[in-house]
Amino acid sequence: MDIRYNNGLVPVVVQDSSTKEVLMLAYANDEALKLTRETGFAHYYSRSRKKLWRKGEESGHVQKIVDIMVDCDEDTLLYIVEQTGVACHTGHKSCFFRDIRGNDIAEILVNPDEVYS
Repeated sequence: MDIRYNNGLVPVVVQDSSTKEVLMLAYANDEALKLTRETGFAHYYSRSRKKLWRKGEESGHVQKIVDIMVDCDEDTLLYIVEQTGVACHTGHKSCFFRDIRGNDIAEILVNPDEVYS
């Protein structure tokens, strides 16, 4: 299958395999996708740091790949994962912890200093 990258990147929606909760949105380049498929653990490309990273490489909050799905246009990926610890660097389980009005709707589960990636 040919993944359609935009400026070398493809968006990746990350979903918890057991709860079906959307955990985060990240980006992958070809190398990150290749490493994800080879190792069985989620790898991404950080647009801010301009480098590859394995989720949890510093915190231990890793994402074990259960499956990788491709959308109908082949320009977005869905990583279905077994999440160890939390997905968000803020210490929340999911990066989607606020509603549109800015209200927190979930509690912090881990000290943010313990979760960088």
